[in-house]
Amino acid sequence: MDTTTTQRPTHDPAPPARLDLPPLRLGRLTVDVPVVLAPMAGVTNKAFRRLCREYGGGLYVTEMVTARALVERRPESMRIIDHDPDETPRSIQIYGVDAVNVGRAVRMVVEEDRADHVDLNFGCPVPKVTKRGGGSALPWKTDLFTAIVRTAVEEASRGDVPVTVKMRKGIDDEHLTYLEAGRIARDHGVAAVALHGRTLEQHYSGTADWDAIARLREALPDIPVLGNGDIWSAEDAVRMVERTGVDGVVVGRGCQGRPWLFGDLQAAFEGRAERFRPDLATVAGILRRHAQLLVETFGDEGKGVREIRKHVAWYFKGYPVGGELRARLAQVPDLATLEALLAELDPDVGYPGTAVEGPRGRAGSPRRAHLPDGWLASRELGDAERLGLTAAELDVSGG
Repeated sequence: MDTTTTQRPTHDPAPPARLDLPPLRLGRLTVDVPVVLAPMAGVTNKAFRRLCREYGGGLYVTEMVTARALVERRPESMRIIDHDPDETPRSIQIYGVDAVNVGRAVRMVVEEDRADHVDLNFGCPVPKVTKRGGGSALPWKTDLFTAIVRTAVEEASRGDVPVTVKMRKGIDDEHLTYLEAGRIARDHGVAAVALHGRTLEQHYSGTADWDAIARLREALPDIPVLGNGDIWSAEDAVRMVERTGVDGVVVGRGCQGRPWLFGDLQAAFEGRAERFRPDLATVAGILRRHAQLLVETFGDEGKGVREIRKHVAWYFKGYPVGGELRARLAQVPDLATLEALLAELDPDVGYPGTAVEGPRGRAGSPRRAHLPDGWLASRELGDAERLGLTAAELDVSGG
């Protein structure tokens, strides 16, 4: 870790009890710290994964990559699945609505030794994905879901690569799929199932349903079950494990602008009271390093700097940074300007406390599910729907 930008962790007054949570076992893989970085489009690239890994252990998953684009070796998709030489295990997430394409993508990844773990995306709520029958819309069609999972597991087994599934509760409260989908995935050989405790209709609004996660844990006693949703702190992760009995947690929005959260999570799972409480100068240094890593990742200063802009609000959430300076940082054109603007921050500002924690980004409100016409009429894929899916896969990756 770059010690010039990292503040020493502090201690809470009373150390928490040690969680009796063993390492996460996914087939032949052992993840010592049972924490997974959720795939997030435009966020969980190689640069951000490196930052997170420097703070704590876990399984760090790439941005979602589309099966079709991967099979066609589109440059952006090949970039997404690239890993640092020291990144292990190498984990990628694949999205697809066609079992043949998903199978081909998994076969390519396995035969070319590009990953040690494959996750299948059945949780994305973005309309451009669900309106094509993908993401969190797909498990409603049990035959299609079964075919994709079965094919992916069969292809991955050729290289002894474990496959996991990430999904949501269902379309809405009247069209829940998670228990049935979990059993199907288990019966066809997945190594673990992760559940985001929200429906497609909820998007990111409201509160995650940890009780549903507990029900899935109870329904699948023979494989690891991971919980996702509303983990904003290490203490949230501990509460989820204690309440649901899950084998590990999946963290998404909670680590945006807070890569040090993985250090907190590791400490909590090891029963240590240490927590990172960075002052403003430390946060500025981490943001600077993130920008530099993005430039290295993309091999282009302009692209790297454009990518860091979206992270500014997340990094400085709760810190007293004026609106005018925030606006300039969110439009920064190059690294030199970024350096100059960060120098304007008050280095004496300490950790603001709870204002820094909590939800990141915009949760939004529930919204009507965008689905293919007639999608909810049957749990099985009709002939017309099957033909429509042939050309329905997104030809871009990253969500």
